[in-house]
Amino acid sequence: MKRKDYASSYGVIGLGRFGMALVECLSSAGKEVIAIDKEESRVREARRFTEMALVVENLDQEALEEAGIRNCDVVVVCIGERIDVSILVTMTVLKMGIAHVISKATSFIHGEALKQLGASVVFPERDMAIRLGKGLIYDSFLDSVALGGDAEVRRILVTKKLIGTSIQDMNIRHRYGVNIIAIEHDGHTNVNFNADYFFREGDAICIVGQSKNVEYFEKDIH
Repeated sequence: MKRKDYASSYGVIGLGRFGMALVECLSSAGKEVIAIDKEESRVREARRFTEMALVVENLDQEALEEAGIRNCDVVVVCIGERIDVSILVTMTVLKMGIAHVISKATSFIHGEALKQLGASVVFPERDMAIRLGKGLIYDSFLDSVALGGDAEVRRILVTKKLIGTSIQDMNIRHRYGVNIIAIEHDGHTNVNFNADYFFREGDAICIVGQSKNVEYFEKDIH
């Protein structure tokens, strides 16, 4: 899935579990988010995360433009219960000229129809929403697996800030409270690396720790 560089504003249409989790993730990272749904109760919940949560009953082009969707860098259509509505809204947003449109699909056929329109496609549920949000926020983010006790394993691409520095120089365990458990390069995975290993362009590292520490590490290496 292509990702728009330097995106700072996002539109999320449809505030079910998927859409709400995405709004929370993007907003918590300080991103500008327009959240739209036809249900007042869902919009009220979304206002915990963004001031720009709006009730829009008729999702036609005029209503979406009034809501400010045209100004978004990325729009995510999170409508799954009505495939016809999902397709029509996706078509409308693409027609508005939004450069990057992502749509939630509930089946393979639904996804293929959305792809034919020109949208990027994701399949739910909440874990995918969190991964999508982090992927939009961090160019280095590759994947993550949640563990018990609010811990996670995250696979990230080494950034320019790390290239040429060693694990020992970074003092990652003491400084960030996370551990590197594997280093990948050119399709090979190394789990028996030394502290004097110097990060290279194209490296991917797997780190484990409390989610807040993992998040802090990834923010700091940009």
